[in-house]
Amino acid sequence: MNIIFFGTPEFAAAHLDFLVSHHISVVAVVTAPDKPAGRGKTLSQSAVKRIALQHHLPVLQPETLRSPQFLAELESFKADVFVVIAFRMLPQVVWKIPPKGTLNLHASLLPDYRGAAPINRAIMNGEKTTGLTTFFINEEIDTGKIILQQSMEIGENETFGELHDRMISVGQQLVLLTIERIETGMVEAIEQSERLKALDKIHAAPKLAKADSQINWDNSLDHIHNQIRGLSPFPGTFVHLCNENGQKIELKIYRSEIERINCEKPDFSVLTDNRTYLKVALKGGYLMLKEIQLSGKKILNIKDFLNGFKFEGHWSVCESHCQCARNGLLAQKN
Repeated sequence: MNIIFFGTPEFAAAHLDFLVSHHISVVAVVTAPDKPAGRGKTLSQSAVKRIALQHHLPVLQPETLRSPQFLAELESFKADVFVVIAFRMLPQVVWKIPPKGTLNLHASLLPDYRGAAPINRAIMNGEKTTGLTTFFINEEIDTGKIILQQSMEIGENETFGELHDRMISVGQQLVLLTIERIETGMVEAIEQSERLKALDKIHAAPKLAKADSQINWDNSLDHIHNQIRGLSPFPGTFVHLCNENGQKIELKIYRSEIERINCEKPDFSVLTDNRTYLKVALKGGYLMLKEIQLSGKKILNIKDFLNGFKFEGHWSVCESHCQCARNGLLAQKN
């Protein structure tokens, strides 16, 4: 079978490279137009384009997917199947072109977590399992007939970045198997309504917003921990710490752990020995900050961070609790 591959970021690029390396006949690649990046505004190629050029594949970069010229180019390759991974929504005039259909890889067990950020949202919601789905694209986003699914466990402290990378190898095999089944006529695609019967609730996975990165310390210990790991390493979560002298710092948190214990310190207190640990007291225990970044500095594990920054005086988290000094909710150095 001849295939046209649609994708843009690293996640998609890894799948394209895998398919070509496994002798799948990719006759063309569709990706986003080059965009200015950096201070010099140099045109930057997508990860998928870089892989396509390495394999000497034709690359199409349409500004609009409904362009008559672009549609004519797609049809000229006479592809049997389109494979779409991490790309924008295709109009019907595109996904209806190939005779054997257009398949998509989605990073959840559909119909759960339909949307643009399924990996992030599953971790942020504290899910213990997730998975990958291949399905045929139809008129609505992430609602087409399911071809294959593969479930995966989510580790207690696993971050978005770690799960994302693990999903690549699982997704590669799933897409390859899906293509093989389509080619041999062994596909038994099922309506997503069949899967709905086994689910108590359907979660949405909308695109991440700036507000998702801001920690609300009134949330539970588990909620905050899941938020941190679900947004690490990108876009990350932000916190401000302040002391009784008015000093304030901004930290980006990339990794945390939970210490479940009865806290004797006031909620929102920041505790540290200035050598090995930095933690926030909350209901139900401590949020241990394991990997952080001071604004404008490098990402560091907590020991390296404390080698260069010392907390003097009493500190606390400082968001909705900016009046913490008057309320006695001050950090205490242990």
